[in-house]
Amino acid sequence: MAHGTLLEQPGGLGPRRGIRATLRRYALLPLRAFLGVTFTYAGLDKLTDSAFLSASGPGSLGELLDNVRSTAGAPFLIDLAQHSPTAFGYALAIGELLVGLATLLGLWARVAATGGALISLVLWLTVSWPTTPYYYGNDLAYLMAWLPLALAGAEHFSADNALRLRRRRGLDMGLGVGD
Repeated sequence: MAHGTLLEQPGGLGPRRGIRATLRRYALLPLRAFLGVTFTYAGLDKLTDSAFLSASGPGSLGELLDNVRSTAGAPFLIDLAQHSPTAFGYALAIGELLVGLATLLGLWARVAATGGALISLVLWLTVSWPTTPYYYGNDLAYLMAWLPLALAGAEHFSADNALRLRRRRGLDMGLGVGD
């Protein structure tokens, strides 16, 4: 005769307890912190670098685009950016900054992670594409690192969770839709 229910059995559906379960629950926090800090820093670094935001000249995004055009995996993306390198530079920097801050705060975590993955994908298909062997290029690794966050979101220590709990408390108190 079996004792207990499926919810109480090890590996069942019930609440997890113990150090392994705790580690599993918080496993994505270091990744979220790393990506959030890195993208926030990358965005701020670009926004404060006047040479990068220039259309031409040493260290400019315009010069970088010219240099990688012939080796890019998706040269049409380079062509798009070359129409206005300064505007594209600002868009990239602001995008990285917003993705980084949202990831750190856990605000719209899946949307932010998807944005980070898209930025990394574009950088991989353009700037990092000619890197050989491929594993020397960091943009592909960043792309893969964003995917678990895009799938799982930010359950712990996040604005998303705080908002979810606040909505739930409001519903529990009879403050739901239609009141």
